[in-house]
Amino acid sequence: MYRLNFNEDGIDLRLKQLDSQLDDLSPVMAGIGEILVQSTQDRMLKGEQPDGQKFAPRSPTTLQVYAARGFRYGAQPLNKSGEMRQQLHYDASARGVTWGSNAIQAAVMQFGAEKGAFGSYEGKGFGGSKTTLSTPWGNIPARPFLGVSDADRSAIVEEIEDWLSGID
Repeated sequence: MYRLNFNEDGIDLRLKQLDSQLDDLSPVMAGIGEILVQSTQDRMLKGEQPDGQKFAPRSPTTLQVYAARGFRYGAQPLNKSGEMRQQLHYDASARGVTWGSNAIQAAVMQFGAEKGAFGSYEGKGFGGSKTTLSTPWGNIPARPFLGVSDADRSAIVEEIEDWLSGID
């Protein structure tokens, strides 16, 4: 899960204003959670990180392994099956919101992993002969998909301001 701590005066001040007027910020946090999950899913489909940079492309080795195994995959990295995107969720409470994916590969995609970081095993190589294989079989670059974009910040401020205007 990704935890969002606001250290920005504009958002922090508005949240404090809401907190002083509402007994429970859970509905506000749920609205923010919806915004963050949807924007993360949208960015994943476009192959973008929260800062707008494109995800690192799949390596030629990965594409070769996918072809050899008959894997089908989406055009963008992180979209082989859509599982990670579909498993994005949030947890809202009176004090905050967390969001992330419980897909097994989520942490490796967010932070990356070096070849062999998870050990090795005996298996068949490309020629079908028995060999020792690394897990992962090559370096996996970080492809941060969780984070807050500038557009997210604006949407969060708008969500909070909507709540503030409804309290008056």
